[in-house]
Amino acid sequence: MSADGAPRIDVPSSATPEEAAALVAAVEQFLSDTAVAVEEAPKVDAWARTARLEGVSRAASWDTGGHDLTAWG
Repeated sequence: MSADGAPRIDVPSSATPEEAAALVAAVEQFLSDTAVAVEEAPKVDAWARTARLEGVSRAASWDTGGHDLTAWG
């Protein structure tokens, strides 16, 4: 492994350019075949996402001073 965690492959100096290219292609194919599939995150409704970001809820979070907010006038 290299310092950044990526796999490191040393190609022998005696390899021809074609052999080096074949080695790289084989390693890339192996990494592609054995990669773990990442599950896609579920889609969130844009309105719900905005409400969550703003901290909005259905219940009143402020003091009503004892007044009935459902009555008109």
